[in-house]
Amino acid sequence: MSKITTIDTPLGALGLASNGEALTAISFNEEIEDLHGLQVAASEDPILAETEAQLLAYFQGELKSFDLPLSMSGTAFQRRVWEALRAIPYGETSSYSEVAAAIGLVPRHSSRAVGLANGANPIPIVVPCHRVIGANGSITGYGGGLERKRYLLTLELTHA
Repeated sequence: MSKITTIDTPLGALGLASNGEALTAISFNEEIEDLHGLQVAASEDPILAETEAQLLAYFQGELKSFDLPLSMSGTAFQRRVWEALRAIPYGETSSYSEVAAAIGLVPRHSSRAVGLANGANPIPIVVPCHRVIGANGSITGYGGGLERKRYLLTLELTHA
């Protein structure tokens, strides 16, 4: 059974979910009710406790790379995209077409599919989908809202 907890962050409440062996989801406050499992204090689950500690260090500008076991349910294509997201360095951005090229696809035919996979990322922030921007440098869609995306990008640029 999944264990879930809620933590307070500069982005508002985040819901965290663990299967006991890996982090399975992070949800923004308007989606926390979508997490299903036993509500616990973060300290009751080592994965949740470590996730909370790393997220708080990240928000303080002290952590640039997460080191957490992850379990992400998705298609093979989505998992390829999510791995490519994890390769985007802290404080940098990539376009959807650059992510498509990084996984060996023809960018002009695959950017939309990459965008859909990016939007389906179940573990935002840790798997940095916020680092993907439009080809023209514009801040485009983010499941947590554009204000949160701007906050994350500014945080990383400030501490890069």
